[in-house]
Amino acid sequence: MKKMITVMLLGIAIFTFAFSNPALAADAVSGAKVFSANCASCHAGGKNLVQANKNLKKDALEKYGLYSEEAIIAQVTKGKNAMPAFGSRLKPNQIEDVAAYVLSQADKDWK
Repeated sequence: MKKMITVMLLGIAIFTFAFSNPALAADAVSGAKVFSANCASCHAGGKNLVQANKNLKKDALEKYGLYSEEAIIAQVTKGKNAMPAFGSRLKPNQIEDVAAYVLSQADKDWK
């Protein structure tokens, strides 16, 4: 009887985790809106109007170690060099959404 209950509880746990959505999944659609309102003035179309070589294209992101959500989140939150920090202006979930959007656009070559 004890084994049967254990197996049932394990089955329920696996089913619950397998079919539930992650609570903190980034939303690229929302990220597009946040990007448009906060980032596009310097980064429209994945470009960089301040430093052209440090654009948001996949090869540049890889070259500068920014081709990951974690790296983009850190860059947007803390800023660096000419890029201002947005950590006090945007909520953490908005920054995560922007990171998801930037990566999705980089993968599509901003088209």
